[in-house]
Amino acid sequence: MSDIADLVSDDCPGAREIGFALPDRYNAASILFDNLAAGRGDKAAVLTEAGATSYADLCADACRIGNGLLNLGCVPGDRVILVLNDSPDYAAAIFGALRAGLVPVLINTLSPADQIAYFVEDSAAKAALIHEEYRGLFDGASVDNLIVLDGPAGRDWVAGCSADLPMADTHRDDMAFWMYSSGSTGRPKGVVHLHHDMAYTVESYARRVLDIREDDVCFSVPKIFFAYGFGNSITFPFAVGATTALLPDRPVPGRIFDLIRACKPTLLFALPTVYTALIKSPDAAAADLGSVRMCISAAEVLSGDVFNAWKSRFGHEIVEGLGSTEVLHIYLSNTVDRKRLGSAGLRVPGYEVKLTDRDGAPVAPGEEGILWVRGQSSAPCYWNRPDKTAETMRDGWIWTGDRFTVDADGFHFFRGRADDLIKVSGQWVYPLEVELCLNEHPKILECAVMGLPMEDGRTTLAAVIAPIPGVQGGSDLGEELKAYVKSELLPYKYPRRIVYMDSLPKTGTDKIDRQACKRLLLADA
Repeated sequence: MSDIADLVSDDCPGAREIGFALPDRYNAASILFDNLAAGRGDKAAVLTEAGATSYADLCADACRIGNGLLNLGCVPGDRVILVLNDSPDYAAAIFGALRAGLVPVLINTLSPADQIAYFVEDSAAKAALIHEEYRGLFDGASVDNLIVLDGPAGRDWVAGCSADLPMADTHRDDMAFWMYSSGSTGRPKGVVHLHHDMAYTVESYARRVLDIREDDVCFSVPKIFFAYGFGNSITFPFAVGATTALLPDRPVPGRIFDLIRACKPTLLFALPTVYTALIKSPDAAAADLGSVRMCISAAEVLSGDVFNAWKSRFGHEIVEGLGSTEVLHIYLSNTVDRKRLGSAGLRVPGYEVKLTDRDGAPVAPGEEGILWVRGQSSAPCYWNRPDKTAETMRDGWIWTGDRFTVDADGFHFFRGRADDLIKVSGQWVYPLEVELCLNEHPKILECAVMGLPMEDGRTTLAAVIAPIPGVQGGSDLGEELKAYVKSELLPYKYPRRIVYMDSLPKTGTDKIDRQACKRLLLADA
């Protein structure tokens, strides 16, 4: 897409606020490679349970991978699909591609084969770097070069390439990397990010909210392919010469506690569903989080029950924030010193936010409105989706589609999606309001609430609920929950249908899989 530069906004008061400036000729691989010039070559860049990888070794492997891709015939601007577990391989692949002027495309490892084929076709990728367990996903994908990095041929391929690779002469506004949106409302969209975007999230969020420093060890339960995890595991630690702790396998509670025990992180990043699972895990009783100085949550609304239970068990208050793939990381956040339970937080320095009605007019103070955000980490476009680009990226702003209120102190409170409003018994209801209410009930572990179509064309309110261990789902609990919602909200806002599960299905980013919940409810009808 040759006109990406035309979509980049130079008018960014947020950048002036934080004093953000980069030279025109800039390559995002500098975030890793600058550590060599700073004398950190021998320091641990990556920790896993298998051991440490130094900055010098990681940079050498990145150069080898970059050279290997160029030797395959890739040229600057070509896309390279990455389907990798969190590992030193993944970090080296990202920075090797960037240093070579190529565009790494970070793919969810839980993607089905038909979606992998779509990603390859949509991106016109010239190569794919994968781990062995994902080889079968590419049987129906037309990719010229498939490299299995953890296989014998892949290891030989990396080892046989030079560890000397000059930095590609890229512009700060050149296309750098992609992530795909979840596709919950249609086929996934390729979110294009530029070379300066990573550095911007460091100056805005990492320095001003995390106060990240060289002696930190970051552990992100959300994976690298997830924008939230990408910043936590890749951008932020390397930007300051810190260390990232990576867990390659599925982040179940026992494995999370194993890595915390082995790597002793100081910054722990997770989602509310993960914090809930950790609290309820039998391994929590013996877990030691003494190394952790800060716990961060994003991607879902953090309930007061989870916040209080975590603090009671481990002594840490969870710092909640809100970000998006389009903005690359968090742009609203509480802080250690300024926080409000149930709030997504304050505007992160470097970003502008505003609330409007559906027509784009500002709402009055205290009124609910749709959130817009602007900052120099904002994606300029979706790849080859001008319709969706025009809908979301408007005059340098990102239209989030999320409804918020903001209090007199600037704390923002999520009220649901702009398109979530449903009519039940002739009156309008936001499912999230009911979901938040149910999550406060002492017998509820987690839940998802949504509207479902009925045969007569009306919509009913339904809930998928996981009770806490030891509580039996059934008609008695259902009546208790319905009465609770009626008493806490308005009588018509209770869920008419309830399905019980031991735990709710999760996506690859450990969010509640609402599409799976909806299918369950429809099947149970």
